[in-house]
Amino acid sequence: MLRKSLSEIIGTFALVFCGTGAIVIDKQTGGAVTHAGVAITFGLVVMAMIYGLGEISGAHLNPAVSIAFTLAGRLPMKALWPYIASQLTGALLASLTLRLLFPSNALLGATMPAGTALQSFILEVILTFFLMLVIMGVSTGPKEQGLFAGIAIGSVVLLEAMFAGPICGASMNPARSLAPAVVSGHLEYLWVYLTAPVAGAAIAIPIWKYLNTK
Repeated sequence: MLRKSLSEIIGTFALVFCGTGAIVIDKQTGGAVTHAGVAITFGLVVMAMIYGLGEISGAHLNPAVSIAFTLAGRLPMKALWPYIASQLTGALLASLTLRLLFPSNALLGATMPAGTALQSFILEVILTFFLMLVIMGVSTGPKEQGLFAGIAIGSVVLLEAMFAGPICGASMNPARSLAPAVVSGHLEYLWVYLTAPVAGAAIAIPIWKYLNTK
């Protein structure tokens, strides 16, 4: 379990450091990274970590994904809390590192609704639902299908961040949102990004099972 926990710490650190780091650097440089660049960064780092760490821990990098895998019977309940603790640890370490590197940045890449909280809640539920459907689809089946998991999942993250990011932040990940919110002190909308991704991922499991009933 220690190897898996360390894998999740490293993977989630990379996700938050690179993904929210792209947001921070875009702000620091007056838009040099661009919104498209931020979306691409999130997609690429997810893909890279799946290929780099997937064989060790599954590279969940996301408490909502781990919870959904537990509901699907693919992750034992006794492993769920070590996974979540590791993901939160990696994310917090990444945000603390970014705070050290960019002390003047106010948000550190925290997710904030551009419209209403309800609008972002619904968007986050739908985005995570689709993401989890794809994760379930590519994490089963033949070995050849598994080889494309990183590309498929990274592409969904990129796609959803590209179009929904300007409105809701396209978090789809409680750890990704919790860390910069806590370190920057902007907790006002955190409830949206803790609850909506878990709900979206959880809803995906019974629907995926029904669709794949023989």
